[in-house]
Amino acid sequence: MAKPRKPQSRVTAQGQISVPARVREGLGLSTGSVLEWNTEAGVAMVRRVGLNTSEDVHAAMFGRTPRARSLAELKEGIARDIRSRHARD
Repeated sequence: MAKPRKPQSRVTAQGQISVPARVREGLGLSTGSVLEWNTEAGVAMVRRVGLNTSEDVHAAMFGRTPRARSLAELKEGIARDIRSRHARD
């Protein structure tokens, strides 16, 4: 059985390339994703920039990951905040 072909791209006259669908899906790329390029000894390496999730950022800033909340808990929290902001003394 033949080996499956590796994904390939062709460079256009403008220096642009298309990222093959299999690679985009594997890296979770979508419109606006940023790629970082590194070349060394004739080898180009590409990686997706910004692999940190919002949970990673929150943990880095506040030292803990937020607990998952149900929709009912979120709605109650919003209602409680609105009541406290608009309470009449």
